Amino acid sequence: MTTPDGHGGGTAGFPAADPFSSAGAFPLPSTLSHAVTGARYWLPPQAAPAPSAAPAPPPVAFDVEAVRREFPQLHREVNGRPLVWLDNGATTLKPRQVTEAVGEHYARDTSNVHRGAHALARQATQVYEEGREEAAKLLRTRDTGEVVFVRGTTEAVNLVAQSWGRANLGVGDEILVSTAEHHSNLVPWQLIAAERRARVVPIPLLPDGRLDQDAYRDLLGNKTRLVALTHASNTLGTVPPVAEMTALAHRWGARVLVDGAQAVCHFPVDVTELDADFYAFSGHKVFAPTGIGVLYGKREVLEAMPPWQGGGNMIDSVSFGRTSYAPLPHRLEAGTGHIAGVAGLRAALRYLGSLDREAATAYEERLTAYATRALSAVPGIRLLGTAPGKIGVLTFLVAGADPMELAGLLDRQGIAVRAGHHCAQPALAAYGVTSAVRASLAVYNTAREVDALTSALYEAVGV
Repeated sequence: MTTPDGHGGGTAGFPAADPFSSAGAFPLPSTLSHAVTGARYWLPPQAAPAPSAAPAPPPVAFDVEAVRREFPQLHREVNGRPLVWLDNGATTLKPRQVTEAVGEHYARDTSNVHRGAHALARQATQVYEEGREEAAKLLRTRDTGEVVFVRGTTEAVNLVAQSWGRANLGVGDEILVSTAEHHSNLVPWQLIAAERRARVVPIPLLPDGRLDQDAYRDLLGNKTRLVALTHASNTLGTVPPVAEMTALAHRWGARVLVDGAQAVCHFPVDVTELDADFYAFSGHKVFAPTGIGVLYGKREVLEAMPPWQGGGNMIDSVSFGRTSYAPLPHRLEAGTGHIAGVAGLRAALRYLGSLDREAATAYEERLTAYATRALSAVPGIRLLGTAPGKIGVLTFLVAGADPMELAGLLDRQGIAVRAGHHCAQPALAAYGVTSAVRASLAVYNTAREVDALTSALYEAVGV
């Protein structure tokens, strides 16, 4: 790609100048110096990408315009410009099916669920449990008892930490947590580790954002009780080899929790194939409302966990002398759940299931490659996280530009991105930075929107 100032672009989605070299505006931080060279345990050497003169938009094999028609918010203006929503890593927009489902629940079908004797209670319960079935279908488990409704990924991780962790962690035990994690898959482990006098041990990163598999293999041991992994990093876009890492952890008798918040929207997930003990995601990251999410757990693991919260819905019988608990999954769902949220989740997952997931994933991969190549050509830009197979998360810095000010400039042109630490401060610290801009893609984004972002960045750097 030739930029407006006549400079050539990078090759195959990577900057022309190596952002991890020891020279230039962005030297390699000492925190990543351990991983400059050397063979990687699980990952075969990557072939050098073929040079490309110019990025080509993804071919039209997926009807993105048909998808966009289902999302009303994409057809509004911000600051007098058409909205370009590139903040999907924070939350996805909602298709009309979801807003209609939530509105219908409150306008016509309001009722509590379970145990109701009237028609509306039975109807609401049916919708609620169909939402659970859709979540089980999404994760490809046949056992709906392994699907626990929570407020989101954060609550799911806290539930596991406070229930499984309190029952199973002891003095000197170790919890391995990848450096790429969102704070919601780190802070709960720090809290329970402090209480149980266990240790949280970081799995380091390679310069391109992959998890260092050699280091991971060396960190595993007899003291390892749990491994916490992202399925797709919200800051670097990295998709780790979760199945292989889980298999290694299981050899040492450790449990594995996978944060799938950024994964389920971008590619199909099979928890049976991954063999993870726990898998969590948030509804609002997959076109559903906020305040609803899912914790998957293997039945034998969930059944051995004591309740985290007590109250209604999670009991079988209660007396002052003895209380017995309901079977899974209700034993871990104290109180009235987010019923309208589940109605929205059911609609969102049915909408997602109506798409050709293989075609949608391929479209996103092509769009990510196009965006990576286009952004790499912007003078002074530094992309954080260039691992092969990453999702459409493009976190970057522009030399001489404050991330918050740059995001504000983009907003004035109707382009919504995020700036800050992205609730992933250890990941950014590995690159020697505390803040960055993040543009994150979803299935409804287009090459035209990528072009708008790129053009705005050229303008920002004075080209």
